[in-house]
Amino acid sequence: MSALNYSEVTVSGLELLVDGLDFGEGPRWHDGRLWYSDFYQHNVYAVSPGGARESILDLGSEQPSGLGWMPDGSLLVVAMTARRVLRVADGEVAIHADLSEIATWHCNDMVVAADGTAYVGNFGWDIEHDRGHPQAATLAVVRPDGSVQSGPGDLLFPNGSVITPDGSTLVIAETFGGRFSAFPLDADGYPGEGREWAPVPGTAPDGCTLDSAGGIWFADAAGSGVVRVLEGGTITDRLPTPQPAYACMLGGDDGRTLFILTAPGAGADRAGTGEGCIWTTTVEQAGAGLP
Repeated sequence: MSALNYSEVTVSGLELLVDGLDFGEGPRWHDGRLWYSDFYQHNVYAVSPGGARESILDLGSEQPSGLGWMPDGSLLVVAMTARRVLRVADGEVAIHADLSEIATWHCNDMVVAADGTAYVGNFGWDIEHDRGHPQAATLAVVRPDGSVQSGPGDLLFPNGSVITPDGSTLVIAETFGGRFSAFPLDADGYPGEGREWAPVPGTAPDGCTLDSAGGIWFADAAGSGVVRVLEGGTITDRLPTPQPAYACMLGGDDGRTLFILTAPGAGADRAGTGEGCIWTTTVEQAGAGLP
């Protein structure tokens, strides 16, 4: 149980799904459950709608982050500090891609296209020891065969990402840029010239999810809440959370359950605290596109 004792409370219209997280990231709705990574517990978990949690993968000392699935059903997991993408099939873990030639610090979130092409962000620099000097990062494009290409550069902490339902556009949250940037995907899935999709000044957009009306719900890592934004920057909704929010995902049977991952902070001092939570609420528009 969480030390914060949120086990039977509803906060700001939110219901607690599960507590006991150190720091959750990369939530994905898959096969009727919410899957997520816990950085400091070094595990990938899946949680049922009733709150039953199962450990899917234990990475030992490695920190998992972004999650996605290949067309054959195998699981892709970002190994943050190793700067790799791992592939899990039939209980066996293998290196799918090495991102060390592109990622200039820890890797983070990822979205996987329908054909298995993965788009992986990275911090860009050692944020914990040099927070005041952000450096731009380059997106890694990982092909289904595990080969790696450099994607768009000059991104200020590329983080949560979505792909539109028609597969034509990749939208990336730039946490330290206070904006979402969009990139057209060519026939081979390579991102073209970017444009600003939505400015979100005063926020730090983190994990995000696209809905059927074209809005993006995102966790604001600079505040305690999630925000819904439309292309162009119009904010339609703000929902406060009892702790800082770092990721969110639409899912559930009808796609209208918004899952929100929170924690008191994001640093390594979260390890072993178990103070993070996953909250749920019901929203008007169902999830769309990927992840």
